[in-house]
Amino acid sequence: RACPVPRMFPQNSAIPSTPQSLKLTYPETLDRIKEEFQFLQNQYHSLKLECEKLATEKTEIQRHYVMYYEMSYGLNIEMHKQVSLGGLGALATSLSPQFAIWDL
Repeated sequence: RACPVPRMFPQNSAIPSTPQSLKLTYPETLDRIKEEFQFLQNQYHSLKLECEKLATEKTEIQRHYVMYYEMSYGLNIEMHKQVSLGGLGALATSLSPQFAIWDL
């Protein structure tokens, strides 16, 4: 999933092109700083929510992994039990036909 590339400044803030327009008054400068701070705060909040969402997804995936691992391990043990029982039954049958109690 691609994350949007954050922009340093809001798109609606135009960069002045002439030297005279670079001279901002204190209130204008403060307003500009407030806007940029608000933009960065919103961006931080958005990224924080995305991180929390990803952490939740990671936890869920790890939980599923453990569940599948436990199921796989249990199936493996059961398969080995079946193979062992089959081998024991064949051994008992070969030793004496009267021990042929397992028909697997």
